[in-house]
Amino acid sequence: MNDTICALATAPGGALGIIRISGSQTLEILSRIFTKDLTQAHPNTIHYGHIKNGSEILDECMVSIFRAPHSYTGEDAAEISCHGSRYILNKILELLVQNGCRMAGPGEFTQRAYLNGKMDLSQAEAVADLIASSNKATHQIAMSQLRGHFSSQLALLRDQLLKLTSLLELELDFSDHEDLEFADRKELVELAKTIDKHILKLAHSFETGQTLKQGIPVAIIGKTNVGKSTLLNRLLKDDRAIVSNVHGTTRDTIEDTIDLQGVTFRFIDTAGIRQTNDEVEKIGISRTFFAIQKARIVLWVIDEKPSNEEIIRISEQTKNKKVIIVRNKSDINNNNNFTIVNFPLIPISAKHGTNIDTLESAIYDAADIPTLTDADVIVTNARHYDALTRAHKGIQCVLDGMGQQLSGDLLAEDLRQVLDTLSEITGGQITPTEVLGNIFKNFCVGK
Repeated sequence: MNDTICALATAPGGALGIIRISGSQTLEILSRIFTKDLTQAHPNTIHYGHIKNGSEILDECMVSIFRAPHSYTGEDAAEISCHGSRYILNKILELLVQNGCRMAGPGEFTQRAYLNGKMDLSQAEAVADLIASSNKATHQIAMSQLRGHFSSQLALLRDQLLKLTSLLELELDFSDHEDLEFADRKELVELAKTIDKHILKLAHSFETGQTLKQGIPVAIIGKTNVGKSTLLNRLLKDDRAIVSNVHGTTRDTIEDTIDLQGVTFRFIDTAGIRQTNDEVEKIGISRTFFAIQKARIVLWVIDEKPSNEEIIRISEQTKNKKVIIVRNKSDINNNNNFTIVNFPLIPISAKHGTNIDTLESAIYDAADIPTLTDADVIVTNARHYDALTRAHKGIQCVLDGMGQQLSGDLLAEDLRQVLDTLSEITGGQITPTEVLGNIFKNFCVGK
């Protein structure tokens, strides 16, 4: 924390590059390689000049100055905006190191921001989620967490837990005064249940968060040669899968993603379901059934009315799944109109793109994605989910103890453990060094 650190914050090779510097010696070190003395520069100012190596001019650039504590890291900091040449960027970093900087480790700027109180641990982790966000939904979730909405809800839970703990400890302190009653146990039970309900709501959002983060899995299934691969290519707007009139062309699952209305969907094209003696194709068909189990939505592609046996078999395989029947080749079989009980049916032509927009809307609706607002909190981090799950178990111990009329000191101890568990999420408690290292090791260098 005493070192002044530097790192490249942009990918090399572009038109412009940005190098970040943070630490108590930032302005002194910069002044040694810049054509202006920046040690007396005002905060939140930008300075034009040249980076020099002795008498040699290396590049012209702009330097942005930030003074502690009003910077990203809470320290004196600066950003050099220069040309994106790999040679120039490497040379500037080399000069900074020669004059007293140290190359930053992964996530070290954000780690310093956390350690200097600029953000809590959950907000720091949201920075990585924001960088990794690949669609509107994941961006919205990361921004909500970065702006402190998750932290606010945890702070509310903490206040309620402290109130519950305080009432129990007061009960303990004055236990020898039988005529005094500080809290009705029934009221304490209701308060504990309210806290537990809030914790469970946050924990249950993890499934939605993971689905949005990883992409909603959609399996494309059906017999051979009904147009599954053509449909995949049409949805992806790319020739991702081989299309052929030969039965059994697809022998393995093929996956790719698309964005529908700001949400990522992960499509899995599967081997056609049929009886075969080909050992490789049999393996592909077994993977088809595995893909169905992993999927949240199943697109059952047909080109004619399926037999009752086929309907029964697919119904058994897709229990608890959202199934959409896609009647392909409607341009050829336009008079082949039928319905199948319990399944929505959408006629399309994957070859010509007919009705694909209707199918995409149906897929989005089948995902049943909750409407998100900027203030909504969706848990996406496995560490947070683990802490919430343990906090729920802790509250259950408290409720069980109240039901057994345990003494206030035992209940208060359980509540303190719940408080400590929730504090792990924001880092309000002293967090072990190895935990911090594990959190920040996957950050990009320069962030």
